Amino acid sequence: MTAQAQDQTLISAYIVKIATELSIRSHQVEATAALLDNGATVPFIARYRKEATGSLDEVAITGIRDSLERLRELDARRESIISSLDERQLLTDELRDKINQAETMTILEDIYLPYRPKRRTRATIAREKGLEPLAEMIFAQDPAVDPAAEAAAFIDPEKGVESVEDALSGASDIIAEWVNEDQIARAKIRELFFSKGCFHSQVLKDQNEQGCKYKDYFDWQESVAAAPSHRILAMRRGANEGFLKLQVAVPEELALRVLQLLFVKGRSASSLLVEAAAADSYKRLLSPSMETEVLAATKERADKEAIKVFAENLRQLLLAPALGQKNVLAVDPGFRTGCKVVCLDRQGGLKHTDVIFPHQSEKQATADAAKIVALCERFDIEAIAVGNGTAGRETEAYIRNIPLPKDILVIMVNESGASIYSASKVAREEFPDEDVTVRGAVSIGRRLMDPLAELVKIDPKSIGVGQYQHDVDQTMLKQSLDDVVVSCVNSVGVEINTASRQLLTYVSGLGSQLAQNIIDFRTENGPFTSRKQLKKVARLGARAFEQAAGFLRIRDAENPLDSSAVHPESYHIVDAMAKNTGCSVADLIKDGTLRAKIHLPDYVGGSVGLPTLNDIMKELARPGRDPRKQFEIFSFAEDVNKIEDLKPGQKYPGIVTNVTAFGAFVDIGVHQDGLVHISQMADCFVKNPADIVKVHQKVMVTVLDVDLARGRISLSLKDGSKPARK
Repeated sequence: MTAQAQDQTLISAYIVKIATELSIRSHQVEATAALLDNGATVPFIARYRKEATGSLDEVAITGIRDSLERLRELDARRESIISSLDERQLLTDELRDKINQAETMTILEDIYLPYRPKRRTRATIAREKGLEPLAEMIFAQDPAVDPAAEAAAFIDPEKGVESVEDALSGASDIIAEWVNEDQIARAKIRELFFSKGCFHSQVLKDQNEQGCKYKDYFDWQESVAAAPSHRILAMRRGANEGFLKLQVAVPEELALRVLQLLFVKGRSASSLLVEAAAADSYKRLLSPSMETEVLAATKERADKEAIKVFAENLRQLLLAPALGQKNVLAVDPGFRTGCKVVCLDRQGGLKHTDVIFPHQSEKQATADAAKIVALCERFDIEAIAVGNGTAGRETEAYIRNIPLPKDILVIMVNESGASIYSASKVAREEFPDEDVTVRGAVSIGRRLMDPLAELVKIDPKSIGVGQYQHDVDQTMLKQSLDDVVVSCVNSVGVEINTASRQLLTYVSGLGSQLAQNIIDFRTENGPFTSRKQLKKVARLGARAFEQAAGFLRIRDAENPLDSSAVHPESYHIVDAMAKNTGCSVADLIKDGTLRAKIHLPDYVGGSVGLPTLNDIMKELARPGRDPRKQFEIFSFAEDVNKIEDLKPGQKYPGIVTNVTAFGAFVDIGVHQDGLVHISQMADCFVKNPADIVKVHQKVMVTVLDVDLARGRISLSLKDGSKPARK
């Protein structure tokens, strides 16, 4: 059987299992797996292959992809174990069957444990001394057998067995290893650890002062089953940093009782030795092993929960409303070093740079105000973006007091990550002759115009919407965040003639090299006028074109469908609709009464069904529609600029900047985000803060407490302070 045929056989075996796990139909899994294996991306399958998958969404398709990967890893490990056993002539038909029937990595490793090559253990040494027959005799627990009398026959000073006690001790070590390697015992003790186990964290000696930020965990105990993600990660971080000792334990009497029921038969002398060996096995082997497993499993669970929160926050931030193509004056605020000012055109191109010092003297502020007015006139400025960092509120208030035309918007912009971008290779390539302050100001302005297009240039971990992002599994985190960025980019669509290489990189089917090739083609040949031209881009073949074309937009293209999400493979359908209606495609897009005449079932055929036809009709109604919400102006309270201005009991407008498992952080314009604890999010019980608020959501909050010494602000959404908009 060829490798390809073997892989196909394995895929077939996975179909039912995945369908059951995800509660979807087998044919949906099968079709999705085939598309994935043929190189199709998740966004492409979700958008353009609905007939094949039964209209599965991106979440389900991603679940199938991840399940396939997990099962393939399991089978790879299975084959590795079988190969190892076969080479060492340990593989029997019965053992092979057990290995092939193992459905999880944990079960597989438990089966393999007795056969795994070992370092020299106490049991290994006892076997070398010839004590395994004695261990077998004792383990049988025949009431007629006297262990001490039988052990006398194994005394052999040359092998290091000096006495009956030595022989019994060695035999007990072998029994202890058998207990540890017993698959049923491990499963039962594992279940006990997960159901009855508790985390215990304690401060290490002389670390009370240095580890004060982990004070809550200096003497903490919590159920393994109930511990939330953020507390698990906090305890682990404290342990990793050398401030806490973290352990997992269960009541020892419960564990020993489980082992007694499994291995001890009666109360004979042999049985008492087996009981003692089982207790030794638990304390020395099983308990540490299970503790390691629980720590690893709960870490994985906590990672998944934290990454899920991070990914959802990132999605909300990337899909934040865009102001759109406007001439923007952007300000990166500062006190001592002044405020860097840049002017950008409607495509985000840098037209002018300057510096103002409005916070140094009244005379300077007056002169700088005149400069701002002149720049607004010169570059036909339509909006002013002010970064929300140091001096942000003061600079915003200053700008608002300048006598500017009323139609010029003044908007505070979250600048998290702008400094990361300004010092990055991407920024240096884009603006090789400008310093980091100019690049940072440009990023602030562009983020107002199109948050998605600008934020894709920054490592998602630097955007500041995560929870313990540096503690979680980095491979898992990267995969999840990449999935979110890809999903958002392709959901919005990309204007091919203005997109950066970074934005094009995330388009379905492209990647970094093809994105650069598109940029090079655009530079050499001018703007794209049709999607067909993509086929002329170096190394962009039929497969890449199929995957990418529907997500790329060409404004004012020769074919009006090129600015929509209608895939080129479906153009002939729209042409037929227009012909049958007696009009042009352009007329069909403009006139809803013409579209109303179309009878969709007439166009069903081949691989085209109603899901695709309904999507086409939605696109004709709003070609190239942006799924993001409409941009809304937001302003902080005018009389609040610093934490000292806050008054407990007062309500203030704010913007959610981060959502975690324990609450949400809200920017209310005082340079320090306040925390709405999960207990203060609603009048009823809240399990998941993300069910109440989203990143970038506008809210009204009540100040509960202000801790000036620690710079902490406690907020509430209760008492009628409902979210302004989701």
